[in-house]
Amino acid sequence: MSNSNVEFIRSLYSAFGRGDIGTIINALSPQVRWSINGRREDYPLLGPWNGPGEVQKFFQAIAEYQEVVEFSPREFFASEDRVFVLGHYAWKLRKTARLAASDWAHVFTIHSGKIVAFIEFTDTAQFAAAYRE
Repeated sequence: MSNSNVEFIRSLYSAFGRGDIGTIINALSPQVRWSINGRREDYPLLGPWNGPGEVQKFFQAIAEYQEVVEFSPREFFASEDRVFVLGHYAWKLRKTARLAASDWAHVFTIHSGKIVAFIEFTDTAQFAAAYRE
């Protein structure tokens, strides 16, 4: 089960890389809890996004607020119904043209072949500082 969960998550990162957000949305449970650890008042993408509709809005906001410079999932670990991914990214923020770069950790919880929870831990201070004018 753990290896199939890792392959499932790898396939979603590949979909993201192709710009295929529909594949990601289709992989979500109707009750998915999606969260980027941090406060939305510090940066518009931080905080909770609940349900596939809000997660769709989250991905639209990524395109609106950020331009990818680097996005690198590097290490994958599985334990029971969870997949943990360590990686690095760099984004150019459209509002200020500043760079926000950080190592990150993603935790996916999977039930019955669907993502029921996602949380990202990143250096939110990088994003808040780069977003301020």
